[in-house]
Amino acid sequence: MEPDIYEAIVEGRRRGERMALAAVIARRGSTPRKDPAKMLVFEDGRQIGTVGGGCMEAEVSRAALEAIRTQKPQLLRFDLTEDDLEETGLICGGTLEVYVEPILPQPWLFILGAGHVGRCLARTARDLGFRIAVVDDRIKYANRERFPEAEALHVGDWEKVLEELPVDSSSYVVIVTRGHQFDLVCLRFALKSRARYIGLIGSRRKIRLFFEKLKSEGVDPAEFARVSAPVGLDIGSETPEEIAVSIAAELIAVRKNVDLRRLKEGASRPDPAP
Repeated sequence: MEPDIYEAIVEGRRRGERMALAAVIARRGSTPRKDPAKMLVFEDGRQIGTVGGGCMEAEVSRAALEAIRTQKPQLLRFDLTEDDLEETGLICGGTLEVYVEPILPQPWLFILGAGHVGRCLARTARDLGFRIAVVDDRIKYANRERFPEAEALHVGDWEKVLEELPVDSSSYVVIVTRGHQFDLVCLRFALKSRARYIGLIGSRRKIRLFFEKLKSEGVDPAEFARVSAPVGLDIGSETPEEIAVSIAAELIAVRKNVDLRRLKEGASRPDPAP
């Protein structure tokens, strides 16, 4: 028996999976399905349900994957007349419309470091729709009083606590610990994870030294492209509150599929002379 689509959506969101739901919303004439057909498409191509089969369903699947990537819905129209037989593989003599809606999990933001920047970032990012998890080795800092907006608090030795974090392909990781030693430990962990986004605070010199160290340990340098460092958009921020805003702006850009590297490179170029 095929799984229930709505149960699969709930379970998929709980696991942090990205999906798209395709539903037939209008039909005219003879079409392959008469019931309110639906199909759930996962980011890895798995499908539950059907909207009619044939080339039409293949096109819906492609549109669903595009909707997941762009995070934008699509409305598809199919003319299933004999003139379109070669394209659809179906002779139905009707038309139908399929609405494709992306279904994305509410993303987790793992803030590695419970200092001043981490505290400000938690407040700012929560209001942007992120689920907040705070990680630190100091209960004095990573506690409910300082982080009332956090859904999860992970406190303990860095090496041990990082192993327990449920970071998946929808997760965002921001490294803002109190020292270089802990930043490096966190960066090693983040690069081994499937995190969608990794942000690291610090100077360019510090970041270069980190990358050289990790390369000497056998980390593929191609992985360093996953790290946004120094973290945040360059808006001249100085205070923890301002730095949190600059990081939050970067998180929004990633969530909206903006080319972050191009955005940051463009921001660093001087204005043209008048």
